[in-house]
Amino acid sequence: MHDLDLTTLRLFVTVCETRNIARAAAQANRVGSAISKRLAQLEHTVGTPLLVRRRHGVEPTPAGETLLEHARQMLASAQRIGFDMAAYATGVRGQVRLLATASVLAGSLADDVASFLQNPDCADIRIDIQEQLSHEVVAGVREGRAALGLCWDAADRHGLASQPYRRDNLAIVAHTGHPLAAFDSLQFAQTLDYDHVSLPVTSAVQVMLQRAAAVEGRTLHYRVIVSNFDAALRVVRANLAISVVPSQVAQPYAQVYGLRVIPLAEPWAQRQFAVFCKDAAGLSAPARLLMAHLAQQQV
Repeated sequence: MHDLDLTTLRLFVTVCETRNIARAAAQANRVGSAISKRLAQLEHTVGTPLLVRRRHGVEPTPAGETLLEHARQMLASAQRIGFDMAAYATGVRGQVRLLATASVLAGSLADDVASFLQNPDCADIRIDIQEQLSHEVVAGVREGRAALGLCWDAADRHGLASQPYRRDNLAIVAHTGHPLAAFDSLQFAQTLDYDHVSLPVTSAVQVMLQRAAAVEGRTLHYRVIVSNFDAALRVVRANLAISVVPSQVAQPYAQVYGLRVIPLAEPWAQRQFAVFCKDAAGLSAPARLLMAHLAQQQV
C-alpha cells in the first residue's frame, strides 16, 4: 500500500464529519470534484470502499470508520509534532508529555511539576499535562502518545516501568445537615442507603465503588453524575447527595463550603499512585529527570 498523505486524510475526516462532500469542500475551501478525486484515490490505495453515497450525502463504511479513527490520531500526532518543533524554535530545549488522572491532578502534581521547573537546569523544559481516565492514561503510555503517566497503582500497568508516586485517602464528603455528618469514620456499606454524586462511572474509583457495593449485595444510587471534583462538591454543598472524594482534595473545599469530610475505614481507601513509562531506558533526558523527581515526592 502506498503512503497515506495527511492532506487527503484531513479531507476524508472533514467529509466524514460533515457527511457531505459539498459542505466539506466549502469548509476546506476546495472544489467538490477535487475532493471526490482524492477520496477515490484513497479508496484505491487502501483497497476497499470507505464511503457509501446516500441521497443527501455520504457516510463511512465499517472500513471507513476504522480509517477515520486512525486518521484522527495521525492528524493529532502531526499537530503535536508542529507544536513541539515550534517550541524548540523558540528556545525550549526539551519537552515531556504527561497523562494523569483527575485525582492526581487535583492533588500535588502541579506543585511537583512547578518545583521541578524551578531547577535552573530544567527551566527550559516544556511539560504538557493532559487529564484522562486511568485506563486511558495507561493506554496512552503503552501506545507512545505520552512519555509518562500517573494514576492509581491498581491500574493494569503490566510491562511498564513504574515507580511509586504520592498517596491519598478516600473520604465521604457530606453536607453538615446530612445524617452521615455526625460520624467521625465510616464503612462504605453505611453510605449505600444514600444518594451519591459520581464522577464518570467508568473511572477507576467509581468501578471500585460499584464492586464494593456488589460485595454487600447492594447497588450505588447515583443522583448526579459530574465531570470534576468541583462540580461534585457543589452538589454536596446543596445537600443533594454525598460523594467519595480524596480527602486531600476535599479539605480546602470543606473549609470554604462548610462540609464534613469523613474518612472511609476501608483498606482500599488508602491509595498509592504510580508514575510510569513504557521503557525507562528509552526516555528522553527531560522525561527521565521528571520521572525521577516525581518518584522522590512519594509520601
